[in-house]
Amino acid sequence: MRKDILLFDLDGTLTDPKAGITRSVAFALDKAGIHVERLDDLCSFIGPPLKDMFMEQYHFNETQALQAIEDYRIYFKRQGMLENEAYPGIIELLADLREKGNTLLVATSKPEEFATKIMKHFQLDSYMLDICGATMDGSRSEKGDVIAYAVEKHQLPTERCVMIGDRRHDIIGAKKNGMLAIGVLYGYGSRKELQEAGADIIVENMQELHKVFDKGGFYG
Repeated sequence: MRKDILLFDLDGTLTDPKAGITRSVAFALDKAGIHVERLDDLCSFIGPPLKDMFMEQYHFNETQALQAIEDYRIYFKRQGMLENEAYPGIIELLADLREKGNTLLVATSKPEEFATKIMKHFQLDSYMLDICGATMDGSRSEKGDVIAYAVEKHQLPTERCVMIGDRRHDIIGAKKNGMLAIGVLYGYGSRKELQEAGADIIVENMQELHKVFDKGGFYG
């Protein structure tokens, strides 16, 4: 069956948000009395839900993690959101996929409000049926829940869907919703991470991702 409904992760898949996210996390940690010397040490925060990462990486309790998210958003709203860049070749890929009759959506653990602003800033929103993201209150933040929300909202037949992302959360979320998953290595996940999560296909770069679809459709 042709897989012609493509759900894209945002961070690490459509855009590279490294500067904005790591600076926002550093700002939040500084508010909590933790000084980080190297922003590169915070790259693990790119992709997963923030609450989980503050609790896992810095052993914050839930109250501390929620406060850290509030502080993170101070910097992120002010400037971090646009300390970001679209990956080279992504506009051409999206345009080609649309031209070949595919339906495209975003499914991200980033709050939908922020994701929509970022997509519009980089003029990527026009290629998408919808931009589906997390809620600001955290009631919908896990990738599997975001994908389920997109499926229910648009009555998507999951047998025709493919999730494309760079972290294990994207792959696990896809599998929870009964769809195929493509892992990309130009983002922030490793091959080992994506393989262990159960990715059906792993591509090294944008060119390889394009080749998966360049014959007019992906069949699984």
